[in-house]
Parts: sequence; C-alpha cells; structure tokens
Amino acid sequence: MWHPVAVLQEPRAEPMPIRLLGDDLVLWRDAAGVLHAMVDRCPHRGAALSLGRVQRDRLVCAYHGWQFDGDGACRLIPATPAFEPTARHAASAHAVVEAHGLAWVQLEPSDVVLPAYAFDTERQVLCGPYDVATSAPRIVENFLDIAHFGFVHDGGLGSHDHTETAPYHVQADDHGLEITGVRVWQPQSNVAAAGGSEVDYRYQVLAPYAAALHKLPLAQAGLRDTVALMVCPRDHESSRVWFVAAMSGISADDNQVRAFQDAIFAQDQPVLESQRPRRLPLTAEVHGGADRASVAYRRFLQDQGITFGVC
Repeated sequence: MWHPVAVLQEPRAEPMPIRLLGDDLVLWRDAAGVLHAMVDRCPHRGAALSLGRVQRDRLVCAYHGWQFDGDGACRLIPATPAFEPTARHAASAHAVVEAHGLAWVQLEPSDVVLPAYAFDTERQVLCGPYDVATSAPRIVENFLDIAHFGFVHDGGLGSHDHTETAPYHVQADDHGLEITGVRVWQPQSNVAAAGGSEVDYRYQVLAPYAAALHKLPLAQAGLRDTVALMVCPRDHESSRVWFVAAMSGISADDNQVRAFQDAIFAQDQPVLESQRPRRLPLTAEVHGGADRASVAYRRFLQDQGITFGVC
C-alpha cells in the first residue's frame, strides 16, 4: 500500500524526518535529485539518520559518519575506511515515488499501485497539510458522510433547512467503493459559487486511506470539480491530511481555493478530534438510514484486512 508522506518541495538538501504507520522514516534527495526513503535509524548505534547530511549520493549519519546510498547499503565507515561494509551494516530502505505533488512511500513491497485519482482537469491545487489527532479511517469516513453537511457546514456545504438525506447507491468497483445518486443542497458548493444550488456527488473509495469526490453543481454549467482526499496515517490516532482540488471553470486563484478548503476542514477538525474512540470501530457503533456509505467503508476495511487505525 502506498501512503502520502510529504509535499515534494519539502525534502530539501537536508534529510527530512517523517512518521508513517507508527514508524520513523527519513526522506532525502541525492545530488541527481532522486528521492529516497529509509528507516530513520542508523544500524550502528540507533541514531536518527535525519540528523545527518547528504553528501552527493549518500546519506551521512551525524553520529559516526557512516555513509549510506539510496538503497540503504553502507558504503563507508570512516573509523575503518579500509573495511568493506557488508549487508549487515545496511540501513533499511523503502520504495518511494512522486505523484500528485506529494512523496508516497510503500513500507512493504507489493504490486499495489497508487490510488487512481481521476483528475481530468489541467488545474490542480494542493491544500494542506492538516495534522489531525484522530485515525485515518475516521477522516475518510467523515469525507464520505453526507448527513453532517447541514450541521457542521451550515451556510457553506450544507444548510439547517436541508438536512434530509435521500437514498443513494453504494457498490464495489475495481478500486474499492463507488457511491452514486447523491444530491445535496449547498449554499456554497465551491469557492466560486455565487448562490445556493443542488449538487450531484459521486464518491470513490480508492484505497483504505484515500478517496475522491466528483461534484457537479447543477447551476454552474461547464464546471468540473473533483476533491481528492489523501491521508498519511502517522500513528493509530494521529494523521496528516492533504486535499487536491482539481477543477475547470473556476477563476479563483490558488490561494482562494486553499482558503476555501482550509475553512471547510477547520469546521470538520474539532468534530473529528472529539470522536471517541479515535480508532474507527468496525462493528461497535450504531447506524442510521443515511449511513450506507459508512457501513460499506467499514466492511471494505474488514475485507482488506486493515488493522491500523481501527478497533
């Protein structure tokens, strides 16, 4: 499984510490600009490699100067320069790729591909990160939740006068889940909306901690608007979140788009952080008639054998 861990501009010349699935990792770029990800621990005496420096195509430990290449192999031990390090002296390296403006890390080798976000617009705006004191599944479930709009986002994505959730459809697809037939009334469906309108929603769950929302405001002809959710599960009850707003037909500048997303998530965050338990209960909570997406998402996590961030 691939996980987003950092904005691409962040891994600069110096090593960058990150947290993923309860583990400490380090990102660094070699002299050719190639991105590498390794466990943030020197195999020699356990010092954080993120305290070190990059020397051409090697990461140098700050404690004793051991040098590691991008595959984790130890290439030099300065105290005994004539010694040729073995595989036992290597640091642990992980696969890392760059996509959607972020660095993505895979902790266990597999054939799983990156979440297939259907961006069919040229303009994409990366929003975040947002650090949230809750589990990644809680965040994804909130993203899929329609019935909270009129209460948490009253005056924006929802209205106290329009709280009924009409029946909608949930089905499995090649990636995870697809949720269709959702229609909601929104006073302001996006940063450019000048008034309230009905909006058609189509959700996709693309991976256990990744989802996308495709919006079609019925009063704004020619507008295409996709919001992608990308969650880094740092610990069982701590997450880092990014959104990508992909759109056409909206003239607002990037800062306005980010400010709109900031305001929306600022409404969600205190509710998310108030939920107990912070790990998503797969079977313990009760459901209402509008919770078909939540129920299907929890079942999807069970079917995928997900244990991180759930209880």
